[in-house]
Amino acid sequence: MAHTETCLEKKVVYQGRIITVYNDTVQLENGRTSHRDIVHHNGGVIIAAYDGENVYFVKQYRYAYQSELVELPAGKLEIGEEPLHCAVRELKEEIGATAQKMELISLTYPTVGYCDEVQYIYLATGLSFGEQQLDPGEFLDVFSMSLNEAVEKVMNNEIKDGKTQIGILKLFALKNQGKI
Repeated sequence: MAHTETCLEKKVVYQGRIITVYNDTVQLENGRTSHRDIVHHNGGVIIAAYDGENVYFVKQYRYAYQSELVELPAGKLEIGEEPLHCAVRELKEEIGATAQKMELISLTYPTVGYCDEVQYIYLATGLSFGEQQLDPGEFLDVFSMSLNEAVEKVMNNEIKDGKTQIGILKLFALKNQGKI
């Protein structure tokens, strides 16, 4: 039997620039009602830009954590934007690169308890580099490291960002399986 909940009422609690917060009244499968606080986010893309040896990263300040984080290039989807288009755009904006090949390697639900965000992780290969095209107010440093070093940093908790951890470990597994 498939488990489900039915939305009876949807109430907007907060409307922001990036998220909308809802308080939904739902009917449970036993007939009772409950409430669900849901954060709506349009979703995002993450790009594992890989040249066969090195993976490219950005380091940027993340206000919510009050520190700089090491991350794979990433960005949010605009309303109605195709994930592949967003990945191509963000790769160029954040690290100044274009790719001969972009392949979806993972689809993740990062916070299933209260958020509907979907993240699309792409592998970018056949890289060519030009200039970054950062958004106004976006400040980040670009650097690379070997895939093995990146895996070590994930495993030692030096890379803390979840989407980056998934992207690196997925890339490592695909390489070890001979799929890239």
